[in-house]
Amino acid sequence: MMNSFLQSLQDPHLVASFQRYCGLLLQVEERLAGGCSNSPGNASGSQGPVERANVFKTSECANGNRRYKTNGSHQYPYRQDKEDGCGMTGYAVKIVMYLGQTSKDIIKWPRPLSPPVVKLETRVDAEYGMPSTHAMAATAISFTFLIATMYRYKYSVAFGLLASTMLSALVSLSRLYTGMHTVLDVICGVLITAVLMALTYPFWNILDNFQLTSPLTPIIAIVMPFFMSYTYPALDHYSPTRGDTTIILGVASGCTVGFWMNYQYGRTYEPTGSLPFEIPSITPEVVSLAIARFLIGILVLVATRQVVKTLSLKVLYAWFDVAGHDMEARKRLEIEVPYKFATYSSIGFNATVIVPLLYQLLELL
Repeated sequence: MMNSFLQSLQDPHLVASFQRYCGLLLQVEERLAGGCSNSPGNASGSQGPVERANVFKTSECANGNRRYKTNGSHQYPYRQDKEDGCGMTGYAVKIVMYLGQTSKDIIKWPRPLSPPVVKLETRVDAEYGMPSTHAMAATAISFTFLIATMYRYKYSVAFGLLASTMLSALVSLSRLYTGMHTVLDVICGVLITAVLMALTYPFWNILDNFQLTSPLTPIIAIVMPFFMSYTYPALDHYSPTRGDTTIILGVASGCTVGFWMNYQYGRTYEPTGSLPFEIPSITPEVVSLAIARFLIGILVLVATRQVVKTLSLKVLYAWFDVAGHDMEARKRLEIEVPYKFATYSSIGFNATVIVPLLYQLLELL
């Protein structure tokens, strides 16, 4: 009984039904030659442009091959004290994303078949589907931020709960709409995150205090994530999951070192007053400051990415004697992991240390 129920949640026709309900339909047309194939780990067919339609058609050509065609800000943004939601949200995302990404390549369940599902994304075709890391990340971000701030700021907890639930649900449903996951993938992603949050919640303050005060934090924050990235489960084909996981761990590593450094030098950008804090009103001044901070921050981080990425690739190419124009070399373990980790850990560090300092110098805080 249970096995039959779980299989029904994996049925791609269930995803296709949801897509049709949303107005996204698949049309299959005849062709005389050629065939469609499913790449390892994704089970996705070849598709043309996606649009909306009012009909759902399927026809099969004489040789059994098919051709598929779709129709159819806040005033105090940089605070790292142990009561703040920013640090714990970062922990949650790092943990659930790493477990989710590695689980995909260990379980190796394919993404829903196309047809009947319409695939709106092609970049992740080589990835496996179970569990949905988008659903995991959305649930972790929204609910850890809610839990960590509900007693710190004056706002309606009921409204916060509603907003967190809606964010998690919308992201989860978007994975069905884009045809990237089965219903079971999404449900498992949400449930895994809920269990992880329940198990780790008693240790949040302990972990946060250790991160901010221990002299070992910079070493642990760099060595452990890099080791986790380098020992990522190997596949028999290239998949972007290793690179994506390295990016996630790299950003978390840089942010952790940045939070630690800010705390050591007393730069926690703590708002004044007693708990719970008032949420600033949205005024033209607040909006203009937010826009200015956003633009400056984006410029710094984009520049950081470009500079560190270019330099790290040059060093690695020279070290491993690789031609600079060899784009495929970037997929090699010994090149992909170091350059992405160096690039995105630098971004994380600059986002938490350099950018806030720049804001302070420009009197934008």
